Amino acid sequence: MPQTALRPLYSRAVLGLNGGPTDALVVRLGCELARGRNMELIALHVIEVDWRHDLSDDLATRNEQASAVLDMAESIAEQDRVTLRTELLQARDVGAALVDEAAELDADVMIVGLPYRQRFGGDFAIGDVIPYVFQNASCNVIVARESVPDGTGRRADRSAISFGRAP
Repeated sequence: MPQTALRPLYSRAVLGLNGGPTDALVVRLGCELARGRNMELIALHVIEVDWRHDLSDDLATRNEQASAVLDMAESIAEQDRVTLRTELLQARDVGAALVDEAAELDADVMIVGLPYRQRFGGDFAIGDVIPYVFQNASCNVIVARESVPDGTGRRADRSAISFGRAP
């Protein structure tokens, strides 16, 4: 009996990678959504360029690190037997670049990672990128949060996933 592809939940997903601890989680989640479906995955890494440099400047060290991030994404996708395309951008603002690129690619979902961080005093820190993406993305947004460390400093074996829908 021929194996038929499952109906895709989404047709095109942008995976926002930042070189942090949640990148593998984001790629694995994207691969899980795409496995056995006709869904395009695009892993996107944005290098934030400060105002001292021109956007077209070659920032060799940062480009090497970004290439390593994208290579890791390709490796996970290859292990999961899922096709993944990678893109590297340089921009002034990561959130705006993610939102703009997802719109330009006509993505219907964006998956980003949120590391578990606490500020001094114990408040949970979400940063600037995810609120910007939630507020401005024209597609669905999935946030995969890194698991919370247990009392020993190790990560518990669970991660929270939050689904957000653009207005």
